[in-house]
Amino acid sequence: MLSDERTLSRTVPPRGESPAGPARVLLLIGQLGLGGTEKQVALLARGLRTRGIDVRVLVLFEGGAWENDLNAAGVPVVHLGFHRRVAGWRMLPGNLAAFRRFVRHLRRMRPDVLHAFLYHSYVTAAPAARLARVPVLVAGRRSLGDYKQERRALLAAERAATSLTDLLIANAHSVADDTLRHEGVPPRKLTVVYNGLPDSAFAPAVPAAIDTDLPVVLCVANLKRYKGHRYLLDAVARLRPGLPCTLALAGAGPERPALERQADRLGIDVRFLGARTDVARLLARADVVVLPSLHEGMSNAVMEAMAAGLPVVASDVGGTAELIRDRGVLVPPADAGALAAGLERVLTDPAFAARLGERARAWSREHLHVDGMVDQHVRIYGELLERRCAE
Repeated sequence: MLSDERTLSRTVPPRGESPAGPARVLLLIGQLGLGGTEKQVALLARGLRTRGIDVRVLVLFEGGAWENDLNAAGVPVVHLGFHRRVAGWRMLPGNLAAFRRFVRHLRRMRPDVLHAFLYHSYVTAAPAARLARVPVLVAGRRSLGDYKQERRALLAAERAATSLTDLLIANAHSVADDTLRHEGVPPRKLTVVYNGLPDSAFAPAVPAAIDTDLPVVLCVANLKRYKGHRYLLDAVARLRPGLPCTLALAGAGPERPALERQADRLGIDVRFLGARTDVARLLARADVVVLPSLHEGMSNAVMEAMAAGLPVVASDVGGTAELIRDRGVLVPPADAGALAAGLERVLTDPAFAARLGERARAWSREHLHVDGMVDQHVRIYGELLERRCAE
């Protein structure tokens, strides 16, 4: 595993030394809906703007919930007009025209840095940035690459894009290690910056209304198969007699009908809350937060639960252990029995649950604050620009 010091020393100068920072940064992402990466892009954009950097967010496909937030913060959002395909992304004639517009936009804006997030963005950004002679190109790695291992075309496009990219920024050491292991990226081309939490994540919130007298087990995750909700429902059904709870699922997605049928069959109290923007209020109402993911990068839901001082029970995948080891309960993925045991331990031992929450909150305040995340990006951008100027 790459240590913080060894990783960041390749890109971040020592404190006290301030390389000339970028004047203009463009952040590129597919869309701005309610997702963890989308939230981090919005937080980074707002933080860069408060530091006097001209920042804009470019979207390939469509806007979303975070667009209004960015506009209110004075960060322009530029729609590039690419078209998404259900069966996989292809450069259709319309997308070729959008690509040409993208290159022209880069030439007109003349950014110091183009930072692309998620697969479609950085495979599109790499050739466009080089055609437009953008000085620094950075790609954000936010998840493990399991889904690409049997898809050679995706891997080939990604490796070609990486060869044109100055630096990859992973949001967890597990993501960085996965990239090194499977893609052969030189260590000098990879660094780690954790996601950030705003001050509001640590502030008290008015509890949301959930009509139950039972302990509330909250899961904040889109209802997609890899999030492992089916194992969570089985785990709740396995809780020993006399330990009922209300399971609150915040999130939308294609798995909802199957999960509703499963909940009915198991006879457990599950509340399907849909997509929510009041996560802080849900956390204030919850007794424990659970994340049963089968694959994960660096979970914003876990981070937000930690900041709220809640105990977390989560599957040991991706960067989750980096967040909650010794500060939460880790269980094997896809193991309903282990998940049930973890929930039982927290629900039956209030003192233990309180200790976990206190440790998690203290650690997250020290290591996950948004100001640190933004400062690291500014230093990285500055050093990359200095290196480019020296070439």
